[in-house]
Amino acid sequence: MREYELIVIGGGPAGLAAALAAWEKGLKSILILERDTALGGILNQCVHNGFGLHRFKEELTGPEYAGRYVDLLQGTGVQAKTDAMALEVTKDKVVRYVCPADGCRSVRAKAIVLAMGCRERARGAVSIPGARCSGILTAGAAQRFVNIEGQMVGRRVVILGSGDIGLIMARRITLEGARVLACVELMPCSSGLNRNIVQCLHDFDIPLYLSHTVTDIVGRDRLERVVVSAVDENRRPVPGTEKIFDCDTLLLSVGLLPENELTRALGAELDPRTNGAVVYENMETSVPGVFACGNVLQVHDLVDFVSDESGRAGAAAAEYVLCGEAASPRVLDVRNSGAVTYTVPQRIRPEAVGKGVTVFFRVSRVMKDAVIRVRSGERQIARFRRERMAPGEMEHIFLPEKLLSQAEGSLTVSAEEEAQ
Repeated sequence: MREYELIVIGGGPAGLAAALAAWEKGLKSILILERDTALGGILNQCVHNGFGLHRFKEELTGPEYAGRYVDLLQGTGVQAKTDAMALEVTKDKVVRYVCPADGCRSVRAKAIVLAMGCRERARGAVSIPGARCSGILTAGAAQRFVNIEGQMVGRRVVILGSGDIGLIMARRITLEGARVLACVELMPCSSGLNRNIVQCLHDFDIPLYLSHTVTDIVGRDRLERVVVSAVDENRRPVPGTEKIFDCDTLLLSVGLLPENELTRALGAELDPRTNGAVVYENMETSVPGVFACGNVLQVHDLVDFVSDESGRAGAAAAEYVLCGEAASPRVLDVRNSGAVTYTVPQRIRPEAVGKGVTVFFRVSRVMKDAVIRVRSGERQIARFRRERMAPGEMEHIFLPEKLLSQAEGSLTVSAEEEAQ
């Protein structure tokens, strides 16, 4: 069985950044396993610009951003296998994969980085009633059809959900000649970035119906129309509010799920709030020597932040290989409260954070003039202000080592609006 210092599962932006960081930290035997036919992951079908402003200080398309990392890896000894599907990861760091060139093979590593990304929720996950006709697909599938396969998905389109992929596809298929009749969102606020709402909906006069959902689908062989209804505070359809849209296509942009089948089978602890792994401050999971990063850990807004997080995971994996497991008996559990829906990392070892640690989180509703509080027990140890926060935008705070050294047992991160 061939052995590597590090195996990275996933050759998208997370896996590429992790492998590059590990190489720069001194590892010389690194393998990337990518199930698609080319490195780059989902970026290869994201032909719009807006990537790289933080990481490369210029505006790039998705393929250009991925190409930058592929080019950086060309000058290293990192080995990449494409068309290679990882089937199993064990606690003793054996990875079993299958690909046309090798057949079914097992390899061993001293450390592993999980960077499998995420997948879209499909129709079955949201239980939309009505006919089972053609013309209903996820926004990501539509993106691949249009941008890679060169096939239009429809001419009169309704989009359910206001996630970023759905918003971007509203603009994309409009530019290709389709008419987007409406974007329908169950929640009272959009789940996408505000800039995408402006650039993809407002600029093209596409209406956004908040607190609405699809309540019926009509069609035999092909979708003919959808019925959209307003919902109450309990997200139940309100009778008498129905709107009928004659359309041939319904795109679903109703959320993303981390691809954590390998993580679950490995036995790593999962967080029900994120559906990703529970990690320490260095992105290490509950299984020593196995790290997680990118959208398999938490769904990100910007790929630049995926690269930053994955770079930390790759560097930490290299340190694990070169220096061994960090000894830190004291662990702080990081919890959420109030409008904060989750935190990453979920555990912090104060003696291992260096200068400090960045905690990422999201809020459950739009908040203005908000205060973020960090408590240890009943004692407040940090306070941050934000003019505005929204569910579609990931937030973060930096907790210095000196502050963490004062904490005991656990940390609780909460957010509330200041009373006027």
